[in-house]
Amino acid sequence: CHLHFGLATTVEMLDSLKNLGFTYATRSGLSIGIDDLIIPERKPAMVNDARNEVIKVEGQYLEGAITNGERYNKIIAIWSDVTEKIADEMFVGMEELDRSGRNFNPVYIMADSGARGSKQQIRQLAGMRGLMAKPSGEIIETPITANFREGLAVMEYFISTHGARKGLADTALKTADSGYLTRRLVDVAQDVIIHEIDCGTMDGIEARAIVESGEIIEPLRDRIMGRVSLEKILDPLTGNVIVEVNADIDEQKAQDIQEGGIEKVRIRSVLTCASRRGCCAKCYGRDLATGRLVELGLAVGVIAAQSIGEPGTQLTMRTFHIGGTASRVNEQSSLDAKHAGTVLYQGLQVVEAKGTGENAGQMVVMNRTGSLVVQDSKGRDRERYPIVYGARLKVTDGQAVEPGTILVEWDPYTFSILTEESGTIKYKDLISDVTYHEEVDEVTGLSRKIVVDSPDEKKQPTIEIRDKNGKMSRKYHMPSHAHLMIEDGDAVSAGQVLAKIPRETTKTKDITGGLPRVVELFEARKPRETAVISEIDGIVKHGGIVKGQRKIIIVPEDGGEPREYSLPRGVHVNVQESDRVRAGEPLMDGPSNPHDILSVLGEKALHAYLVNEIQEVYRLQGVNINDKHIEVIVRQMMRWVKIEDVGDTEFLIEEQVDRFRFMEENERVIMNGGRPASGRPLLLGITKASLSTDSFISAASFQETTRVLTEASISGKVDHLRGLKENVTMGRLIPAGTGFEYYRHVRIPADEPPPPPPPTPEELELEREMEYFVEPEEAFTRGDEIE
Repeated sequence: CHLHFGLATTVEMLDSLKNLGFTYATRSGLSIGIDDLIIPERKPAMVNDARNEVIKVEGQYLEGAITNGERYNKIIAIWSDVTEKIADEMFVGMEELDRSGRNFNPVYIMADSGARGSKQQIRQLAGMRGLMAKPSGEIIETPITANFREGLAVMEYFISTHGARKGLADTALKTADSGYLTRRLVDVAQDVIIHEIDCGTMDGIEARAIVESGEIIEPLRDRIMGRVSLEKILDPLTGNVIVEVNADIDEQKAQDIQEGGIEKVRIRSVLTCASRRGCCAKCYGRDLATGRLVELGLAVGVIAAQSIGEPGTQLTMRTFHIGGTASRVNEQSSLDAKHAGTVLYQGLQVVEAKGTGENAGQMVVMNRTGSLVVQDSKGRDRERYPIVYGARLKVTDGQAVEPGTILVEWDPYTFSILTEESGTIKYKDLISDVTYHEEVDEVTGLSRKIVVDSPDEKKQPTIEIRDKNGKMSRKYHMPSHAHLMIEDGDAVSAGQVLAKIPRETTKTKDITGGLPRVVELFEARKPRETAVISEIDGIVKHGGIVKGQRKIIIVPEDGGEPREYSLPRGVHVNVQESDRVRAGEPLMDGPSNPHDILSVLGEKALHAYLVNEIQEVYRLQGVNINDKHIEVIVRQMMRWVKIEDVGDTEFLIEEQVDRFRFMEENERVIMNGGRPASGRPLLLGITKASLSTDSFISAASFQETTRVLTEASISGKVDHLRGLKENVTMGRLIPAGTGFEYYRHVRIPADEPPPPPPPTPEELELEREMEYFVEPEEAFTRGDEIE
């Protein structure tokens, strides 16, 4: 309606819609009764099936086929799955009753209209309450199979109390955290105002669809709508121009781009805007409130900060609504094709596993950098999946597939170390009770060999593969906590599992984990135990152990200087001897350090990493935030440069300088024939960036007032009052909205004659005197009244 008929018609329509809604909501007498909670007929059967599956898993554990951690993970997955299925069944049942028109289910109406209640809440009323989390965040593996209509047994009620308390405690604690995050975001971005229409930059970012484990979560259309294109976009089939350079991408154009099968589009972004102050309208794109190109003087920084901070408060409350039921993200273990087409292996090293074991007779992937592509009949990539090490391929290269064909399977709960060559096993430095110990499982009575950190640093637990002549052909280092799957002297074939490393038993992905994660990203904190990443492309060589650290050497293929990295001794090393690695690839397990990404892969890679990581946290909670809001904040975090070589400039070495001041100073020096300074880009957290701002009034009113003011007075700083905060503090008109400089000098041509000039003091005086002067006729009438 808004697109076709404009604002006025839409407003009227919404108003009459509101009247209609309230009129009939009042007359309907909508209420809720216990009969409205319809329990699915298939529920007992589904719960029974799940119980049988759990018994099977327990059986596998008792036979020693799986570890205790795997057993726990599998049981959690079974119950999560059945809870979801019962909820779906319940909703379908309610929907059918609703459609048949026999009776309207008020519970369904409330949830379906989006007025109150969610699928998860109704699931607890009429489906199955599901798994609960302990206060520590761990999931209790006995689910609550009852719902609130049936009533909970004593044991179930007792388990539920965890959830109720967790919800209330979380709400109280997290509201404060979320408010503080909003305050920091507003402070860092308050001076980002739309200053000009076009900054003239030719730089931008590449937008692609967001794909997670093979599924398109956010299509390209949604990511580019309302942005400005940086290139001419042509339809690959017809060759027609869809979008011109520097043109706005509206709904129709975005749809055409997606239907044309275009995978990536270069768009303008706040991240690469060249405006000295604030940013320009073309780089920001469409104002999300009006649907038109953003206006000059709009405080987009404050809007971005509020858009990111506001859901934080909602998300913190989210745990309370669900009542502590565990909503663990179900681990994927296979991928299937979404389109018909041909499968292509790209960069995959594959071996066919022979012998016995779980991989026998299957094609096993032996590297980490390959991907599987499904192409359509025109040779366009329709799907692309990065494939994990140790995955089992179910399709061959060049095979035609239909939608739903399983392409690849893997075990999401363990990480396997596989052998690439056939031969005989030889244990080296694997000594019982020194570098590994045998753990006898109390339940099954079976023993497992688990690698442990040895007090003797020189001992490196390794499995060697020997060929027929007894010569070593490959060796594999065994990290601590690895479960050895083969014995000394066993014969193995390529693709067989040598050891398994259990992944951590997963905690619930709740925003309780999410809000601190958002803060961690915005504050650019270095996570604990970060993964060491390779700075160059090259081939891996294992060094020895020096001072308790394992040395990994990357030798570049072009004969350059090799790089040496030290990894902690017990960690699992992702790369084996003579593997090829690319720059930016992690050498060990662990979270990424954003500062490393910046130094190795550059600014664009860091932009993409931060935006995607922050979006992922919100996406898990079903909150939709436009990318441009996060980009505005990231721009403010990356405004600084650290001086490495001063050249002929007035900077100091290691000084932290605003990037625009750095560029201006370099231009000045070059103009005068001098040598420019060089520096490297910095990533600052939002608190640090707020305190580093040019305006000392803004920084002092945020945090650490005494320190900021002392430093400002010592260095004789001048505040030019350019942002919003410093102007508010000084009691001036803010330079945004109608107070923006551009609007102060606007002259509006008048259609009607100009208003009369204001009266002069003499005229005012005369007017006052005339008030006391009485007309003669008036005097006569007054006289009559007195009589």
